[in-house]
Amino acid sequence: MSDYDSNPFADPHASSPFADPSVRQAAGSGAGNRQGALDDYNPFAEGNQTRPANQGGAVPPPKPATQPAIMTPSEDPPPYSQSAAQKVDTSELQRRQEELERKAAELQRKEQEIKNAQYAGKRENNWPPLPGFCPVGPCFYQDFSVDIPLEFQRIVKLTYYLWGFHVVVLILNVIGSLAYFVEDTEGGATFGLSILWLILFTPCSFVCWYRPLYKAFR
Repeated sequence: MSDYDSNPFADPHASSPFADPSVRQAAGSGAGNRQGALDDYNPFAEGNQTRPANQGGAVPPPKPATQPAIMTPSEDPPPYSQSAAQKVDTSELQRRQEELERKAAELQRKEQEIKNAQYAGKRENNWPPLPGFCPVGPCFYQDFSVDIPLEFQRIVKLTYYLWGFHVVVLILNVIGSLAYFVEDTEGGATFGLSILWLILFTPCSFVCWYRPLYKAFR
């Protein structure tokens, strides 16, 4: 059936585009050039860093070096101004500085007194303050500014005043008992006990109560 459909008068080579002599010549010259390029290519030759297929193409231009973007401020920063919350009360700082200087001077004075006492030997007792004609001398040494640290002096002094108030109460008890004894003869026992309490409790309260507290803070 195919023989009857074909054209018996047509050129058998006209239907093939490669039958044209010019096409054949161009195909042959291109294959020869590519073959020559492959034959001349040496991958180990110096300076030959591109592939043979790229020899005929254009070399792409080098990319420009990128630089970091720099932003220039459009306006100058506002001048620094100290806010109200940052302002410091100079009078308060001055008062604290004066207090610290006073404490430092007092500590230095205490250290000097302690050194002088060490060089002089044993410190002389000064309590209770008795007159010079008294045959009995002082039994204890007491000095708040030398023995007691500055932060505890107020507590020790208040304790000392409390002990003195206790002694005053015992003395008033003796006076009241004496008035009761004068008013009524049956108050003799009360008057005697008040004298005993004054003589006994005054030194005992000092030795057993106040003096240990003084030594503890010292």
